Amino acid sequence: MHDKKHLLLVEDDSTLGYLLSEYLKMNAFSVTWVKDGKTALHEIDKQLLDLIILDVKLPDMDGFELAKQIKGLNTKVPFLFLTARSLKIDVLKGFAVGAVDYLKKPIDEEELVVRIQTLLAHLHPIAEEVRETGNVHLGSYVLHREQQELKRGHKVQKLTHRETDLLAYLAIHKNELCSHKDILLTLWGKNDYFNKKSLNVFISHLRKYLQEDPTIRIENIHRRGFILKEEKS
Repeated sequence: MHDKKHLLLVEDDSTLGYLLSEYLKMNAFSVTWVKDGKTALHEIDKQLLDLIILDVKLPDMDGFELAKQIKGLNTKVPFLFLTARSLKIDVLKGFAVGAVDYLKKPIDEEELVVRIQTLLAHLHPIAEEVRETGNVHLGSYVLHREQQELKRGHKVQKLTHRETDLLAYLAIHKNELCSHKDILLTLWGKNDYFNKKSLNVFISHLRKYLQEDPTIRIENIHRRGFILKEEKS
C-alpha cells in the first residue's frame, strides 16, 4: 500500500480552502491547509511535501512572490497556481516562476484532482533515489539494502530500516554536505527538534559500525549537517 501524497494548500478564502482541503482528503490525499505565505514557508521548511497548491492573491504576499521564495529554499517540491485572474500575462508569469500548472477560479474540484493525479504520476518521487539504491560499496564495506546488512569481509552488522536508509542517503551524496533539513525531510518527513536529536543518535550508530575502516568517516559540519567522506587508499 502506497503512502498518501501530501499536499500543501495555500488559500486565504476560508470557504474555498475548507471545501478544497476536504475534497482532496476524500480523494485519498493528505492535506495541510494554510492561509498566508509566511505560514506556507514554515510548513515547506518543516514537512515533506509532494505538491503545493498556491492561490495567487494572499494577505501577506502574492503567490508569485511566494513562489520565488519557495524556489529560494532550494526545494524541489512542484507547485501549481489557483487564481481568479484570467489574464494571459498572469498565466505566463506563473509558468515563468516555475509553476507546473495553472487553474482558474471558480475551481472544478474533479478537474483539480485529475490534474494533481496526472502531475504526480509524471513527477519523480522525492525519496525515490534512496529507495532505488541497490548494494552500496563504501571502502571495505558493502551495504546490502534489501537485507539491511552492512558487511565487511565475513563480518555482518544488522541494521535497522532507518539506519539503512540513512547510510544509503549519505552514500548517494558521498563527499557532499547533507544538510540536517534535507536528511530529515527526505527520511523522517519532518524537520523538527526531536527528529534532529534522533538523527544524531543514528549518526552515532553508523560511525560505530564504520569505525574499522579509517578511509570512511562521517564528519559533522557544525549547525549545517554531515558529510560521508571516503578517502581513496
